[in-house]
Amino acid sequence: MKIARYETGEQVPDRRHLKSAPTTVDGPARLLIDRTLAAVTRIIQSVPVLGPDGALSPMAYPPEALKEIIVNAVIHRDYNLSDDILISVFDNRVEVRSPGRLPGHMTPDTLFTDRFARNPTIVRLLNKYPDPPNKDIGEGLDTVLSTMKAAKLREPRFFVEDNAFVVVLEHTPLARPEELVLQYLRSNPEIPNRIARRITGIASENRMKRVFHRLRDAGQIEPVPGRAGSRAAWRLKRD
Repeated sequence: MKIARYETGEQVPDRRHLKSAPTTVDGPARLLIDRTLAAVTRIIQSVPVLGPDGALSPMAYPPEALKEIIVNAVIHRDYNLSDDILISVFDNRVEVRSPGRLPGHMTPDTLFTDRFARNPTIVRLLNKYPDPPNKDIGEGLDTVLSTMKAAKLREPRFFVEDNAFVVVLEHTPLARPEELVLQYLRSNPEIPNRIARRITGIASENRMKRVFHRLRDAGQIEPVPGRAGSRAAWRLKRD
């Protein structure tokens, strides 16, 4: 298992975004799961996130969601491939890349309905522990969905890329961007485009402008006078 911390939210990072050399975690499956979860949690908690109130706080994900994704990567990866499971922690998401495509007839569309264990011996042995880390695959993924929703974060994304199965947990709030902008302005006098993109998870500057314009047209906000170009900002509409 390798864990990398990228100090960026870019979709395609490069080496200059790596905070340090990736950490390697190894050991028997049961210990590997526990050690990896602890290491990933430490890294995630070191990432500051700007909240809709304007305060910085440690990034947080539901522990159950992280655990299920790590467990699934360990027990369902393709051990015929000489490669590591790679967990990448970004400023706005966590990506888990597990070697091998989905087993058997499985596809990303059937993850919650079909069953197929690539490594049934590992599944059975882990289930013999008094407190087994692995649930039925459907139940485990249901836990990921429900806990992310309870944390008011977007649903995870599952897809196959090259010869790997990838899971992405985004630290993007479920609340509408307009709601997050107004919440920020209730605690702060103004909001520029770059800050709004950080709290909403919107990558495009132009798309963020459209959010501002909808709020302006609804009579909620107005441009800060005398500010244009890169210094432009918005504030709550004044009477």
